[in-house]
Amino acid sequence: MNRVGFKAFLSALALLLLFSPRGAFPQNWPQWRGPEANGVSRETGLPVRWSASENIAWKVKLPGRGMSTPIIWGNRIFVTSQIGYGIVEERSARHEGPVRSDDGPVIFVLQCFGREQGELLWEHRIPAEKPLPPVHTFHNLSTPSPVTDGECVYAWFGTGQLIAFTLDGRLAWKRSLGREYSPFRLLWGHGSSPVVYKDSLILLCDHDPAAYLLALDRRTGKEVWKADRGKGLRSYSTPFLVAAGGRHELIVNSNPRIDAYDPETGKLLWHADGDCKVPIPMPVSADGILYASRGYNSGPYMGIRSGGSGDVSQTHVLWRVPTGAPYVSSLLYYQELLYMATEVGIVRCVDPKTGETLWTQRIGGNFSASPVGADGKVYLLNEDGETVVVEAGRKCVVLARNALNELCRASPAVAQGRIFIRSDENLYAIGARLAGTRAARSAPGIFRHRDAEPQR
Repeated sequence: MNRVGFKAFLSALALLLLFSPRGAFPQNWPQWRGPEANGVSRETGLPVRWSASENIAWKVKLPGRGMSTPIIWGNRIFVTSQIGYGIVEERSARHEGPVRSDDGPVIFVLQCFGREQGELLWEHRIPAEKPLPPVHTFHNLSTPSPVTDGECVYAWFGTGQLIAFTLDGRLAWKRSLGREYSPFRLLWGHGSSPVVYKDSLILLCDHDPAAYLLALDRRTGKEVWKADRGKGLRSYSTPFLVAAGGRHELIVNSNPRIDAYDPETGKLLWHADGDCKVPIPMPVSADGILYASRGYNSGPYMGIRSGGSGDVSQTHVLWRVPTGAPYVSSLLYYQELLYMATEVGIVRCVDPKTGETLWTQRIGGNFSASPVGADGKVYLLNEDGETVVVEAGRKCVVLARNALNELCRASPAVAQGRIFIRSDENLYAIGARLAGTRAARSAPGIFRHRDAEPQR
Protein backbone atom coordinates (compact mmCIF):
# COMPACT_ATOMS: atom_id res chain seq x y z
CA MET A 1 0.00 0.00 0.00
CA ASN A 2 1.47 3.39 -1.02
CA ARG A 3 1.45 6.49 1.18
CA VAL A 4 -1.68 7.90 -0.43
CA GLY A 5 -3.54 4.62 0.01
CA PHE A 6 -2.33 4.24 3.60
CA LYS A 7 -3.38 7.81 4.37
CA ALA A 8 -6.84 7.16 2.95
CA PHE A 9 -7.09 3.97 5.02
CA LEU A 10 -6.15 5.78 8.24
CA SER A 11 -8.60 8.59 7.47
CA ALA A 12 -11.45 6.12 6.92
CA LEU A 13 -10.52 4.21 10.08
CA ALA A 14 -10.46 7.42 12.12
CA LEU A 15 -13.91 8.38 10.89
CA LEU A 16 -15.29 4.95 11.68
CA LEU A 17 -13.87 4.90 15.22
CA LEU A 18 -14.49 8.53 16.15
CA PHE A 19 -17.81 9.37 14.58
CA SER A 20 -19.77 6.16 14.19
CA PRO A 21 -22.11 5.34 17.05
CA ARG A 22 -20.12 3.59 19.75
CA GLY A 23 -19.13 0.04 18.87
CA ALA A 24 -20.45 0.22 15.31
CA PHE A 25 -18.94 -2.07 12.69
CA PRO A 26 -19.62 -2.21 8.95
CA GLN A 27 -22.06 -5.11 9.36
CA ASN A 28 -24.36 -2.66 11.17
CA TRP A 29 -26.14 0.30 9.58
CA PRO A 30 -26.67 2.41 12.70
CA GLN A 31 -27.64 5.77 11.22
CA TRP A 32 -28.69 7.71 8.12
CA ARG A 33 -26.22 6.71 5.35
CA GLY A 34 -24.55 3.91 7.28
CA PRO A 35 -21.57 3.25 9.57
CA GLU A 36 -19.55 6.27 8.39
CA ALA A 37 -22.57 8.39 7.35
CA ASN A 38 -21.36 8.40 3.74
CA GLY A 39 -23.49 5.75 2.03
CA VAL A 40 -20.63 3.23 1.83
CA SER A 41 -20.74 -0.39 2.98
CA ARG A 42 -17.59 -2.51 3.22
CA GLU A 43 -19.50 -5.75 2.77
CA THR A 44 -19.09 -8.05 -0.22
CA GLY A 45 -21.27 -10.66 -1.86
CA LEU A 46 -24.37 -8.47 -1.84
CA PRO A 47 -27.38 -9.18 -4.10
CA VAL A 48 -27.20 -7.71 -7.60
CA ARG A 49 -30.51 -8.94 -9.06
CA TRP A 50 -34.00 -9.14 -7.56
CA SER A 51 -37.65 -8.35 -8.26
CA ALA A 52 -40.88 -8.15 -6.31
CA SER A 53 -41.04 -11.97 -6.35
CA GLU A 54 -37.39 -13.02 -6.70
CA ASN A 55 -34.50 -12.93 -4.20
CA ILE A 56 -36.67 -11.44 -1.45
CA ALA A 57 -35.75 -12.84 1.97
CA TRP A 58 -38.83 -11.31 3.55
CA LYS A 59 -41.28 -8.45 3.25
CA VAL A 60 -43.39 -6.85 5.98
CA LYS A 61 -46.25 -4.37 5.80
CA LEU A 62 -45.61 -1.07 7.58
CA PRO A 63 -48.40 0.72 9.49
CA GLY A 64 -47.77 4.10 7.89
CA ARG A 65 -45.69 6.17 5.49
CA GLY A 66 -42.25 7.64 6.00
CA MET A 67 -39.12 8.75 4.19
CA SER A 68 -36.79 7.61 6.96
CA THR A 69 -34.14 4.98 6.32
CA PRO A 70 -34.29 1.73 8.32
CA ILE A 71 -31.30 1.30 10.62
CA ILE A 72 -29.77 -2.00 11.73
CA TRP A 73 -27.90 -3.10 14.84
CA GLY A 74 -27.10 -6.79 15.21
CA ASN A 75 -30.30 -8.73 14.61
CA ARG A 76 -32.58 -5.73 15.05
CA ILE A 77 -33.98 -3.34 12.45
CA PHE A 78 -35.56 -0.06 13.51
CA VAL A 79 -37.91 1.96 11.32
CA THR A 80 -40.26 4.89 11.89
CA SER A 81 -43.61 5.65 10.25
CA GLN A 82 -46.49 8.10 10.40
CA ILE A 83 -50.13 7.02 10.58
CA GLY A 84 -52.47 9.72 9.29
CA TYR A 85 -51.89 12.23 6.53
CA GLY A 86 -51.27 15.45 8.41
CA ILE A 87 -51.28 18.83 6.66
CA VAL A 88 -49.76 19.15 3.19
CA GLU A 89 -48.37 22.53 2.13
CA GLU A 90 -50.66 23.72 -0.69
CA ARG A 91 -47.84 25.09 -2.85
CA SER A 92 -46.11 21.70 -2.92
CA ALA A 93 -49.31 19.96 -4.03
CA ARG A 94 -50.11 22.40 -6.83
CA HIS A 95 -48.84 20.17 -9.64
CA GLU A 96 -49.30 16.79 -7.99
CA GLY A 97 -53.02 16.27 -8.52
CA PRO A 98 -55.30 15.19 -5.64
CA VAL A 99 -53.36 14.93 -2.38
CA ARG A 100 -54.67 13.59 0.93
CA SER A 101 -54.35 16.24 3.63
CA ASP A 102 -56.19 16.73 6.89
CA ASP A 103 -55.79 17.95 10.44
CA GLY A 104 -56.97 14.65 11.89
CA PRO A 105 -55.11 12.47 14.38
CA VAL A 106 -51.51 11.62 13.49
CA ILE A 107 -49.60 8.83 15.21
CA PHE A 108 -45.82 8.33 15.08
CA VAL A 109 -44.58 4.74 15.19
CA LEU A 110 -41.17 3.30 16.06
CA GLN A 111 -40.89 -0.41 15.24
CA CYS A 112 -38.23 -3.03 15.86
CA PHE A 113 -38.05 -6.08 13.55
CA GLY A 114 -35.84 -9.15 13.59
CA ARG A 115 -33.22 -8.81 10.87
CA GLU A 116 -33.16 -12.45 9.78
CA GLN A 117 -36.89 -13.17 9.43
CA GLY A 118 -38.63 -9.81 9.70
CA GLU A 119 -40.73 -10.67 12.75
CA LEU A 120 -42.02 -7.70 14.73
CA LEU A 121 -40.27 -7.63 18.11
CA TRP A 122 -41.80 -4.47 19.55
CA GLU A 123 -43.32 -1.15 18.61
CA HIS A 124 -44.09 2.18 20.26
CA ARG A 125 -46.79 4.63 19.18
CA ILE A 126 -46.88 8.28 20.16
CA PRO A 127 -49.59 10.83 19.29
CA ALA A 128 -48.27 13.79 17.30
CA GLU A 129 -48.39 17.08 19.15
CA LYS A 130 -50.53 19.80 17.62
CA PRO A 131 -50.58 22.14 15.83
CA LEU A 132 -49.15 19.96 13.06
CA PRO A 133 -46.52 21.66 10.87
CA PRO A 134 -47.40 21.61 7.14
CA VAL A 135 -45.14 19.42 4.99
CA HIS A 136 -44.28 18.91 1.32
CA THR A 137 -46.46 16.34 -0.43
CA PHE A 138 -43.34 14.20 -1.07
CA HIS A 139 -42.82 13.38 2.61
CA ASN A 140 -44.30 13.68 6.10
CA LEU A 141 -43.29 14.22 9.73
CA SER A 142 -41.56 10.82 9.82
CA THR A 143 -38.73 11.81 7.48
CA PRO A 144 -35.84 11.92 10.01
CA SER A 145 -34.07 8.57 10.23
CA PRO A 146 -33.48 7.07 13.68
CA VAL A 147 -29.97 6.46 15.01
CA THR A 148 -28.57 3.95 17.51
CA ASP A 149 -25.43 3.80 19.63
CA GLY A 150 -25.91 0.11 20.39
CA GLU A 151 -27.51 0.93 23.75
CA CYS A 152 -30.56 2.97 22.74
CA VAL A 153 -32.35 3.89 19.54
CA TYR A 154 -33.26 7.56 19.12
CA ALA A 155 -36.24 8.56 16.97
CA TRP A 156 -37.03 12.17 16.07
CA PHE A 157 -40.14 13.47 14.37
CA GLY A 158 -41.10 16.63 12.49
CA THR A 159 -43.01 18.10 15.44
CA GLY A 160 -39.81 18.08 17.52
CA GLN A 161 -40.83 15.03 19.54
CA LEU A 162 -37.77 12.95 20.41
CA ILE A 163 -37.82 9.51 22.05
CA ALA A 164 -35.02 7.23 23.27
CA PHE A 165 -35.66 3.50 23.67
CA THR A 166 -33.45 0.67 24.81
CA LEU A 167 -32.92 -1.94 22.12
CA ASP A 168 -35.37 -4.28 23.85
CA GLY A 169 -38.13 -1.67 23.72
CA ARG A 170 -38.09 0.18 27.06
CA LEU A 171 -38.51 3.95 27.08
CA ALA A 172 -35.35 5.61 28.43
CA TRP A 173 -36.32 9.28 28.03
CA LYS A 174 -38.28 11.64 25.82
CA ARG A 175 -38.25 15.32 24.91
CA SER A 176 -40.61 17.73 23.15
CA LEU A 177 -38.28 20.23 21.47
CA GLY A 178 -41.07 21.97 19.56
CA ARG A 179 -42.70 22.97 22.85
CA GLU A 180 -39.57 23.38 24.97
CA TYR A 181 -37.63 25.64 22.56
CA SER A 182 -39.59 26.90 19.54
CA PRO A 183 -42.16 25.48 17.09
CA PHE A 184 -40.88 23.19 14.33
CA ARG A 185 -42.31 25.28 11.51
CA LEU A 186 -40.35 25.23 8.27
CA LEU A 187 -41.35 25.52 4.62
CA TRP A 188 -41.94 21.92 3.39
CA GLY A 189 -41.41 20.44 6.89
CA HIS A 190 -38.47 19.24 9.01
CA GLY A 191 -36.08 16.70 7.45
CA SER A 192 -32.82 16.56 9.45
CA SER A 193 -31.87 13.34 11.29
CA PRO A 194 -30.13 13.04 14.69
CA VAL A 195 -26.38 12.35 14.93
CA VAL A 196 -24.47 10.52 17.69
CA TYR A 197 -21.10 12.00 18.70
CA LYS A 198 -19.36 10.38 21.68
CA ASP A 199 -21.83 10.81 24.58
CA SER A 200 -23.97 13.40 22.80
CA LEU A 201 -26.94 13.33 20.48
CA ILE A 202 -26.69 16.32 18.12
CA LEU A 203 -29.75 17.84 16.42
CA LEU A 204 -30.03 20.56 13.78
CA CYS A 205 -33.12 22.75 14.23
CA ASP A 206 -33.10 25.35 11.45
CA HIS A 207 -36.70 26.57 11.41
CA ASP A 208 -38.60 29.77 10.71
CA PRO A 209 -39.14 30.80 14.37
CA ALA A 210 -35.53 30.00 15.40
CA ALA A 211 -32.38 28.27 14.14
CA TYR A 212 -30.06 26.40 16.48
CA LEU A 213 -27.86 23.35 17.00
CA LEU A 214 -28.55 21.29 20.09
CA ALA A 215 -26.45 18.66 21.85
CA LEU A 216 -28.15 16.39 24.38
CA ASP A 217 -26.67 13.81 26.72
CA ARG A 218 -27.61 10.60 24.93
CA ARG A 219 -28.16 8.74 28.22
CA THR A 220 -30.44 11.27 29.91
CA GLY A 221 -31.69 13.62 27.19
CA LYS A 222 -30.45 16.66 29.13
CA GLU A 223 -28.98 19.63 27.28
CA VAL A 224 -25.17 19.69 26.91
CA TRP A 225 -24.90 22.80 24.74
CA LYS A 226 -27.04 24.91 22.43
CA ALA A 227 -25.69 27.08 19.61
CA ASP A 228 -28.03 29.78 18.29
CA ARG A 229 -27.53 30.16 14.53
CA GLY A 230 -29.38 33.40 13.86
CA LYS A 231 -32.50 34.38 11.96
CA GLY A 232 -33.70 33.38 8.51
CA LEU A 233 -31.75 30.12 8.31
CA ARG A 234 -33.24 27.08 6.65
CA SER A 235 -31.90 23.54 6.38
CA TYR A 236 -33.30 20.07 5.78
CA SER A 237 -29.86 18.46 5.82
CA THR A 238 -28.36 16.19 8.47
CA PRO A 239 -25.12 17.43 10.11
CA PHE A 240 -21.99 15.58 9.00
CA LEU A 241 -18.97 14.81 11.21
CA VAL A 242 -15.42 14.93 9.84
CA ALA A 243 -11.87 14.69 11.18
CA ALA A 244 -9.74 17.59 9.96
CA GLY A 245 -6.48 19.18 11.10
CA GLY A 246 -6.34 17.20 14.33
CA ARG A 247 -9.84 18.18 15.39
CA HIS A 248 -13.45 17.21 14.83
CA GLU A 249 -15.82 19.33 12.76
CA LEU A 250 -19.61 19.23 12.56
CA ILE A 251 -20.67 20.36 9.08
CA VAL A 252 -24.04 22.03 8.53
CA ASN A 253 -25.45 22.63 5.03
CA SER A 254 -27.90 25.56 5.27
CA ASN A 255 -29.42 28.13 2.93
CA PRO A 256 -26.91 31.03 3.19
CA ARG A 257 -23.71 29.00 3.63
CA ILE A 258 -21.91 25.87 4.82
CA ASP A 259 -20.85 26.05 8.48
CA ALA A 260 -18.41 24.00 10.56
CA TYR A 261 -18.86 23.72 14.34
CA ASP A 262 -16.90 22.18 17.19
CA PRO A 263 -19.10 19.21 18.22
CA GLU A 264 -17.70 19.37 21.77
CA THR A 265 -18.86 22.94 22.45
CA GLY A 266 -21.02 24.21 19.59
CA LYS A 267 -18.49 26.93 18.70
CA LEU A 268 -18.52 28.09 15.06
CA LEU A 269 -15.16 27.26 13.43
CA TRP A 270 -15.54 28.36 9.81
CA HIS A 271 -18.06 29.07 7.07
CA ALA A 272 -18.15 29.11 3.27
CA ASP A 273 -20.76 31.43 1.79
CA GLY A 274 -23.05 30.59 -1.12
CA ASP A 275 -26.80 31.02 -1.15
CA CYS A 276 -29.13 28.03 -1.59
CA LYS A 277 -32.90 28.22 -1.24
CA VAL A 278 -33.61 24.65 -0.09
CA PRO A 279 -30.48 22.80 1.18
CA ILE A 280 -31.35 19.11 1.60
CA PRO A 281 -28.31 16.91 0.74
CA MET A 282 -25.79 15.97 3.43
CA PRO A 283 -22.10 16.52 2.55
CA VAL A 284 -19.49 13.75 2.37
CA SER A 285 -15.71 13.89 2.79
CA ALA A 286 -12.46 12.09 1.99
CA ASP A 287 -8.81 12.88 2.74
CA GLY A 288 -9.62 16.22 4.35
CA ILE A 289 -11.81 17.43 1.47
CA LEU A 290 -15.51 18.11 1.99
CA TYR A 291 -17.84 17.56 -0.96
CA ALA A 292 -21.09 19.48 -0.70
CA SER A 293 -24.14 19.63 -2.93
CA ARG A 294 -26.28 22.71 -2.54
CA GLY A 295 -29.26 21.18 -4.31
CA TYR A 296 -32.49 22.90 -5.39
CA ASN A 297 -33.19 23.21 -9.11
CA SER A 298 -29.82 21.92 -10.32
CA GLY A 299 -27.75 24.03 -7.92
CA PRO A 300 -23.97 24.03 -7.41
CA TYR A 301 -21.68 21.38 -5.94
CA MET A 302 -18.14 21.92 -4.70
CA GLY A 303 -15.01 20.66 -3.00
CA ILE A 304 -13.90 22.47 0.19
CA ARG A 305 -10.73 21.87 2.20
CA SER A 306 -11.60 21.29 5.86
CA GLY A 307 -9.70 22.69 8.83
CA GLY A 308 -10.12 26.41 8.20
CA SER A 309 -11.03 29.36 10.41
CA GLY A 310 -13.52 32.18 9.89
CA ASP A 311 -14.69 32.94 6.35
CA VAL A 312 -13.04 30.39 4.03
CA SER A 313 -15.11 31.25 0.95
CA GLN A 314 -12.07 32.57 -0.95
CA THR A 315 -9.34 30.38 0.56
CA HIS A 316 -10.61 26.81 0.96
CA VAL A 317 -13.06 26.25 -1.90
CA LEU A 318 -10.98 24.08 -4.26
CA TRP A 319 -13.49 23.88 -7.09
CA ARG A 320 -17.12 24.72 -7.72
CA VAL A 321 -19.49 23.55 -10.45
CA PRO A 322 -22.36 26.07 -10.74
CA THR A 323 -25.14 23.69 -11.78
CA GLY A 324 -26.18 20.04 -11.93
CA ALA A 325 -26.42 19.09 -8.25
CA PRO A 326 -29.23 16.82 -7.00
CA TYR A 327 -32.14 18.52 -5.25
CA VAL A 328 -32.68 15.87 -2.55
CA SER A 329 -30.23 12.98 -2.96
CA SER A 330 -26.82 13.26 -1.26
CA LEU A 331 -23.48 12.70 -2.98
CA LEU A 332 -21.60 9.40 -2.80
CA TYR A 333 -17.79 9.28 -2.56
CA TYR A 334 -16.80 5.73 -3.42
CA GLN A 335 -13.53 4.24 -4.62
CA GLU A 336 -12.04 7.70 -5.26
CA LEU A 337 -14.94 8.94 -7.40
CA LEU A 338 -18.01 11.09 -6.74
CA TYR A 339 -21.48 9.94 -7.80
CA MET A 340 -24.76 11.85 -7.81
CA ALA A 341 -28.34 11.03 -8.85
CA THR A 342 -30.78 13.82 -9.66
CA GLU A 343 -34.53 14.26 -9.42
CA VAL A 344 -34.78 14.05 -13.24
CA GLY A 345 -33.11 10.65 -13.56
CA ILE A 346 -29.60 11.78 -14.49
CA VAL A 347 -26.65 10.04 -12.84
CA ARG A 348 -23.24 11.69 -12.97
CA CYS A 349 -19.74 10.49 -12.07
CA VAL A 350 -17.28 13.25 -11.14
CA ASP A 351 -13.54 13.47 -10.56
CA PRO A 352 -13.32 14.63 -6.91
CA LYS A 353 -9.97 16.33 -7.48
CA THR A 354 -11.27 18.77 -10.08
CA GLY A 355 -15.07 18.54 -10.24
CA GLU A 356 -14.79 17.43 -13.88
CA THR A 357 -17.62 15.20 -15.10
CA LEU A 358 -16.33 11.78 -16.18
CA TRP A 359 -19.65 10.42 -17.41
CA THR A 360 -23.33 11.31 -17.42
CA GLN A 361 -26.14 8.85 -18.00
CA ARG A 362 -29.91 9.28 -18.06
CA ILE A 363 -30.68 6.20 -15.98
CA GLY A 364 -34.40 6.96 -15.77
CA GLY A 365 -36.80 7.59 -12.94
CA ASN A 366 -36.56 10.32 -10.32
CA PHE A 367 -34.15 10.05 -7.39
CA SER A 368 -34.87 11.11 -3.82
CA ALA A 369 -32.95 8.24 -2.20
CA SER A 370 -29.18 8.69 -1.89
CA PRO A 371 -26.86 6.25 -3.71
CA VAL A 372 -25.08 3.44 -1.87
CA GLY A 373 -21.60 2.15 -2.69
CA ALA A 374 -20.75 -1.48 -1.90
CA ASP A 375 -18.81 -4.41 -3.31
CA GLY A 376 -17.47 -2.41 -6.27
CA LYS A 377 -20.95 -1.29 -7.28
CA VAL A 378 -23.21 1.74 -6.94
CA TYR A 379 -26.85 1.06 -6.01
CA LEU A 380 -29.30 3.72 -7.24
CA LEU A 381 -32.91 3.46 -6.00
CA ASN A 382 -35.43 5.62 -7.85
CA GLU A 383 -38.91 6.69 -6.77
CA ASP A 384 -40.57 3.95 -8.85
CA GLY A 385 -38.90 1.33 -6.68
CA GLU A 386 -36.35 0.36 -9.32
CA THR A 387 -32.76 -0.12 -8.15
CA VAL A 388 -30.24 0.38 -10.93
CA VAL A 389 -26.92 -1.32 -10.13
CA VAL A 390 -23.93 0.30 -11.82
CA GLU A 391 -20.33 -0.85 -11.85
CA ALA A 392 -18.19 1.65 -9.95
CA GLY A 393 -15.69 3.28 -12.27
CA ARG A 394 -14.90 5.89 -14.91
CA LYS A 395 -17.32 4.37 -17.40
CA CYS A 396 -21.03 3.77 -16.92
CA VAL A 397 -21.75 0.05 -16.98
CA VAL A 398 -25.28 -0.90 -15.91
CA LEU A 399 -25.26 -4.37 -14.33
CA ALA A 400 -28.92 -4.78 -13.39
CA ARG A 401 -32.31 -3.12 -13.09
CA ASN A 402 -34.41 -4.43 -10.21
CA ALA A 403 -38.04 -3.37 -9.95
CA LEU A 404 -40.23 -3.53 -6.84
CA ASN A 405 -42.96 -1.40 -8.46
CA GLU A 406 -43.62 0.60 -5.30
CA LEU A 407 -43.04 4.23 -4.39
CA CYS A 408 -39.60 4.52 -2.76
CA ARG A 409 -38.10 7.74 -1.45
CA ALA A 410 -36.12 6.40 1.53
CA SER A 411 -32.47 5.46 1.03
CA PRO A 412 -31.44 1.77 1.15
CA ALA A 413 -29.55 0.23 4.07
CA VAL A 414 -26.99 -2.59 3.92
CA ALA A 415 -26.25 -5.07 6.71
CA GLN A 416 -24.90 -8.59 7.03
CA GLY A 417 -25.28 -9.66 3.42
CA ARG A 418 -28.64 -8.06 2.69
CA ILE A 419 -30.00 -4.83 1.28
CA PHE A 420 -32.99 -3.32 3.08
CA ILE A 421 -35.42 -1.13 1.16
CA ARG A 422 -38.29 0.79 2.66
CA SER A 423 -41.15 1.64 0.29
CA ASP A 424 -44.19 3.74 1.10
CA GLU A 425 -45.98 0.61 2.29
CA ASN A 426 -43.47 -2.18 2.98
CA LEU A 427 -40.03 -3.04 4.33
CA TYR A 428 -38.03 -5.43 2.13
CA ALA A 429 -35.02 -7.58 2.95
CA ILE A 430 -33.22 -8.28 -0.33
CA GLY A 431 -31.15 -11.46 -0.41
CA ALA A 432 -31.32 -15.20 0.06
CA ARG A 433 -34.00 -16.51 2.38
CA LEU A 434 -32.67 -18.52 5.31
CA ALA A 435 -33.57 -22.19 5.40
CA GLY A 436 -36.86 -22.68 7.20
CA THR A 437 -37.82 -18.99 7.07
CA ARG A 438 -41.56 -18.44 6.75
CA ALA A 439 -43.57 -15.32 6.16
CA ALA A 440 -42.75 -12.68 8.75
CA ARG A 441 -44.97 -12.71 11.80
CA SER A 442 -45.02 -11.28 15.30
CA ALA A 443 -42.67 -13.02 17.69
CA PRO A 444 -44.03 -14.73 20.82
CA GLY A 445 -44.17 -12.29 23.69
CA ILE A 446 -44.32 -9.23 21.44
CA PHE A 447 -45.52 -6.15 23.19
CA ARG A 448 -47.07 -3.04 21.73
CA HIS A 449 -47.53 0.06 23.76
CA ARG A 450 -48.59 3.60 23.25
CA ASP A 451 -47.03 6.45 25.17
CA ALA A 452 -45.16 5.42 28.30
CA GLU A 453 -43.10 6.86 31.11
CA PRO A 454 -39.32 6.42 31.14
CA GLN A 455 -37.99 3.39 32.97
CA ARG A 456 -36.72 4.01 36.48
